[in-house]
Amino acid sequence: MKTMLFENENIRQDLLKRMRRIEGQTRGVQSMIENDRECSEILQQLTALRSAVQSASLFLLKQYAAACIGNIEGENNEQKREQLLENLITLLGKAP
Repeated sequence: MKTMLFENENIRQDLLKRMRRIEGQTRGVQSMIENDRECSEILQQLTALRSAVQSASLFLLKQYAAACIGNIEGENNEQKREQLLENLITLLGKAP
């Protein structure tokens, strides 16, 4: 079952592309560790990996917010918006 957010195939493909890139970076760091590369090089790649994960998270968060806000209908719009904002703040609070 697709969520409303992933009904847009471009969003789905963009996020999958980002995740595959992150997976490749992770494997690269593992290889660097196995090959006893310099700590500074490993740290540099870990920093790039963290940045890629954060970027993917922000991309998904933006898409989530846009999809949810765009679909708020009915009499309780204000209550639904407040709940959405509370959920977003909670998600952001869990982010590094």
